[in-house]
Formats: sequence, C-alpha cells, structure tokens
Amino acid sequence: AHKIGKVEDAVTYAKRAHYYKNYFDSSIHFIRPKLEDGSWRTPYDPARSIHTVGDFCEGNGWQYTFFAPQDPYGLIELFGGDKPFTAKLDDFFTNTDSMGEGASSDITGLIGQYAHGNEPSHHVIYLFNKVGQPWKTQKYASEVMRELYKNTPAGLCGNEDCGQMSAWYVFSAMGFYPVNPVGGEYEIGTPLYPEVRMRLSNGKTFTVLAHGVSGKNRYIRSVKLDGKPYDKSYITHEQIMNGSILEFEMGSEPGKAWY
Repeated sequence: AHKIGKVEDAVTYAKRAHYYKNYFDSSIHFIRPKLEDGSWRTPYDPARSIHTVGDFCEGNGWQYTFFAPQDPYGLIELFGGDKPFTAKLDDFFTNTDSMGEGASSDITGLIGQYAHGNEPSHHVIYLFNKVGQPWKTQKYASEVMRELYKNTPAGLCGNEDCGQMSAWYVFSAMGFYPVNPVGGEYEIGTPLYPEVRMRLSNGKTFTVLAHGVSGKNRYIRSVKLDGKPYDKSYITHEQIMNGSILEFEMGSEPGKAWY
C-alpha cells in the first residue's frame, strides 16, 4: 500500500495486523474467543475444534495462539518474554489433549497440537529461532520432512491447499522458510540435501551446501555465507538474489545458538 501511495490503507492494515492482541488472554497464555459484549468465552478448552461452526477456522486455540507470523516479537512480548513463550512452544509439540469429535478433518499430521496437514501451523516450527533455540527448529523440521512426506501416491500428510504443503517442503528442504512472506527474511531451518543450486532470474546462482547432512546429522554446527562466519538465524531475499553461497556444517548433536 505504501509503495503505490495508498498511505491511509497502509495505516489501516498496519493497525489490523495487531488486532490479534485483543484476543490474547494473558492469564492463560492463549488466544481466546470473545463474546459480543467483549467478555471471554467461558468455559474454554483451547484444544477443542468444531469444524465450520466453532470459534476457529479448521483449528483450535493452541494452533491459533501462534498464528501471528507478521509479528513474532510482538507475540513473544504478550507472553512476557522468551522463557514463557518457549515453554508454551514446547507444550504445543507435546500436548495431546483431544480436539473432540467435531474437529476438522483437515487437522492431520499431528505432533502434539502442531498440525502439519493444515497450513495455519506451518510457520510455528521456525519460531524457536526467535527465542534462541534453533536446534528445536532443526529437530522438528527434519522430523516433518523425513516422516510426514512420502514419495508415494497420497504421500502428503494433509490437504494440499494451493500447493502450500509442497511449498513448505521445497523451502524447508533448501534449509530456510519465509515465516513472514512479505518480510524479506527467511528463517534458517535444516537442509535436507548436501547441495542445492537455485538459478535466479538475474542470471546468478544461489547455492546451499550442507556438509555431512543426513537423517542423523540434522543439526547445524556452524554457518558461513560466502566463506565468512554467519551469525544470524535468517537470510535475506537480497542475499539470495546476490547469488550467495550458504554453507552449513552438520552434526548429530544440537549446537549452541549460533546467532
């Protein structure tokens, strides 16, 4: 909107991008439905999902609590910082409370409450980067790529809405993913292949090298960009388009946060 001179529209949309905060109940650290009078829905079970007539579209309170890809640091702040946010993320991937009989059939590919078969969960694996625990992003990204995608008919664990199930895999297999699709940054995950080359529209080639990568060696020990040590959890669109070489040293044990 800014780029085409629609300043008022830009202000409106920027404001809307923070509306999710109105539905965050800080007493329980969940997004929570509100009634018409502004009060919280009571009782409330964040695991429950009712398809088409529930409070959430094809999801539940667990999944939608993390659905602010445009503002991850704002979401972390609502939780009170890295520690409580990380605790909730850990619970997200281990909690097995029932979603109920009315849950959407699209909620598949479950790891705890994380539903890889349904797109609202897709960015959440990469949020561990934002709290200094990238090895957890690497662990779960590798698990999903290696266990929830099969080279067979019906080899996807969920609904291929507009190609997103495949797009997640292609990005993640290269070793990065656009958590905020318009932010110009791609969060680093874990590469699947020892070498990937991307031929760019400007004639340059972007290269990803992953030395020693395997199902066991899924953890990043160090990173270089164009031969120099790199200490960020993300790469930028500009770095890709420059034809850079992104180089990983892989290992079987989680490394320290390298950014």
